[in-house]
Amino acid sequence: MIFSVSSLLAIASPAALPVTTSQAAPRDAIIAAFATPDGPGYGAAQTQTATTTDAPIPPEPEPEPEPEPEPEPQDRVRIAAVDLFSGGKLLLTNGVTTVDGSSGGGLARWATIGGRQMGGGIGASAHATAIELADFGWRSWGVSLGIGDRVELSWSRADFDTRDIGALLGIGQGYTFNLDTFGAKVRVAGDLVYGETWLPQIAVGIEHKRSRDGALVRALGAADASGTDYTLSATKLFLARSLLVNATLRYTEANELGLLGFGSATGAGYRLHFEGSLGYQLSRRAVIGAEVRTKPDNLRLGDDDWMDLFIAYALTDNVTLTAAYVDLGSIATIPDQRGGFLSAQVAF
Repeated sequence: MIFSVSSLLAIASPAALPVTTSQAAPRDAIIAAFATPDGPGYGAAQTQTATTTDAPIPPEPEPEPEPEPEPEPQDRVRIAAVDLFSGGKLLLTNGVTTVDGSSGGGLARWATIGGRQMGGGIGASAHATAIELADFGWRSWGVSLGIGDRVELSWSRADFDTRDIGALLGIGQGYTFNLDTFGAKVRVAGDLVYGETWLPQIAVGIEHKRSRDGALVRALGAADASGTDYTLSATKLFLARSLLVNATLRYTEANELGLLGFGSATGAGYRLHFEGSLGYQLSRRAVIGAEVRTKPDNLRLGDDDWMDLFIAYALTDNVTLTAAYVDLGSIATIPDQRGGFLSAQVAF
């Protein structure tokens, strides 16, 4: 048999070959098997798809809520970043109020800063004091401001009643001397409670005093009706022993704290004097102790040094009462001036 070239090409062409079911395109058979529910691979396909594409995606974790700010204490007031009257000091570590109006003991100035504020805060205190002696009476009141437990500013007014002695001295029955005291104190080193045991809290300060009886005190021999005291104080509370120790050097020319003026017409003037305190804590609210304060006698009236035995008790965190037995010796030639001291202080 003779075949032409065109016949051979026609036989070799795929289109000319008969297609059987078994020879159908494998791709179409695979699609049919897995795409139709009746196909043999349908379940496997669904399982594979569920495994690979339909698996549930775990939800993204929700962000943790930001913590809510702590509520401000009820007695706390803030202006900008400054706490006003927020307290925070250990009880009694702001001291009580001296006869000069600054923080300390009853008679002696301490290195403490008035008010109950901590560093960065502002505090304040107010006081009223009465001293009953054998022949005289003392009344004083005042306020102080503490800034950052670093600076103290104070003012006080003192009235000294001569009672019957006024007539004896020739100045009038019940004549009352008046004195204003403006104080400032700066803590320069150490801490009353914390820090190195050997390093006390140290403060320097001034007290400018003005007698409101200028003509009379000059007639009594004083050189001036006003003057300024300069102080250096060191105070430490040894908590482990419940013991407070204070020492103050005062450079002064004040006659009876300034009630009788300053210096003398004869030239007597500034001298260095000492004030000391010892206190023992009976509890966190109660302290007992003793103080001594030396004084000038520029007018040659026989004035003596002062001493006291005291107890201070914190009725609340803000209210403190101080009671003392005081021995002020001779005042204006009148001896044996002993009696009671009572002071109330409110501090924030």
